[in-house]
Amino acid sequence: MTQDQSNAMWGGRFAAGPDAIMEAINASISFDKRLAAQDIAGSRAHAAMLAATGILSDTDSRAIREGLLTVLSEIEGGRFAFSTALEDIHMNVEARLKEVIGEPAGRLHTARSRNDQVATDFRLWVRDQIDAAVAGLRALIAALLAQAEAGADWVMPGFTHLQTAQPVTWGHHMMAYVEMFARDMGRFADARVRMNECPLGAAALAGTSFPIDRHMTAEALGFDRPMANSLDAVSDRDFALEFLGAASICAMHLSRFAEELVIWSSAQFRFVTLSDRFSTGSSIMPQKKNPDAAELIRAKIGRIMGANVALMMVMKGLPLAYSKDMQEDKEQVFDAADNLMLALAAMEGMVRDMTANRPALAAAAASGFSTATDLADWLVRALGLPFREAHHVTGTLVALAERKGCDLPDLTLADMRSVHPGIRDEVFGVLGVHNSVASRVSYGGTAPDQVRAQVARWKERLG
Repeated sequence: MTQDQSNAMWGGRFAAGPDAIMEAINASISFDKRLAAQDIAGSRAHAAMLAATGILSDTDSRAIREGLLTVLSEIEGGRFAFSTALEDIHMNVEARLKEVIGEPAGRLHTARSRNDQVATDFRLWVRDQIDAAVAGLRALIAALLAQAEAGADWVMPGFTHLQTAQPVTWGHHMMAYVEMFARDMGRFADARVRMNECPLGAAALAGTSFPIDRHMTAEALGFDRPMANSLDAVSDRDFALEFLGAASICAMHLSRFAEELVIWSSAQFRFVTLSDRFSTGSSIMPQKKNPDAAELIRAKIGRIMGANVALMMVMKGLPLAYSKDMQEDKEQVFDAADNLMLALAAMEGMVRDMTANRPALAAAAASGFSTATDLADWLVRALGLPFREAHHVTGTLVALAERKGCDLPDLTLADMRSVHPGIRDEVFGVLGVHNSVASRVSYGGTAPDQVRAQVARWKERLG
């Protein structure tokens, strides 16, 4: 970096530019060039406001705004030469603008600072990412709804501790993830509402003496209002932390589902078949079909949660207002956003393509004494036993079935009466898995009609 370049950026305060090490640690253009579209949108809104308030002539404002479009076109077309010596996206754009339109470019930075400029750019970028995440979640939910509707009455085992618990339906299991991912959409939407305030016009930290109209720039950029405190405006990164928090929870949900897909697609379970598009083979074992996409989704939580922790550590000890530490905010968020969107797209594809093995699901649903709770409930309803006594009787019958090497429906009536003489033939009507799931008619239960009602509710809600 030359002395002339240093003076051009920082004015007359520094007589010489930084050495190579300082340039390397100080520059952010290698990653913040991703903010180019947002930076130019903010500058164009700022230039229009400066003209509307009489701070800048209409001629200069128009030249600036048109010149910025030229710069944006060059960036989007891959014809822009980014310079590390110019540190960041803001100075790269402004330097090129000066080459395009000349002297009026120097008036653009009136009544603002790089502090409020980057805060605005970053907020706009995160807002765009939230919109993209919500769109990705909607697509994933639509894929889950299609699976749930197709398998509303397919029986499968429900698990606790990964042990067979009670029969449920495939549709009910899919709808559980619909609820999770819908909450993720809600968290992103809530964060978007809070972040939708504009920092532009806060300048370095104290505001400006120029008669600017911050409401005009806020409205032009789609914000609800300008931020109310200039110190907070330039130093706040809550919006990025909220995004990372919501992304971390969403990635955790994706990881849980991915883990189930890894288990379900194994030869031991055979619950689902994943498409070739989201599987790989083995270099040595020709029979293998590996659920690599699911495994990689499962791992993404590490990067996304790591970004959340990293940015929290950057921000935790910073006094007001801006500190250079905050340059370390963007790479974490960029990486987390990229990986979240990749994981969402991959999961949507897997869900749309996967095929449930209905016979294997049904066979597993009928094993492991999965209707034991139904038997206990029948003893309470039909014989009037206290639930604790019914629980004991059922446990004794399970132990008997284990000794005989069969499941509960395979016990004879005599076997059952040897444990409790009041048991009648009608008990066998509650021991089938289809009867079990059909009986779970409470709101939110696994009964097929309940599943179909929830699918219809979500389809209407999503439009």
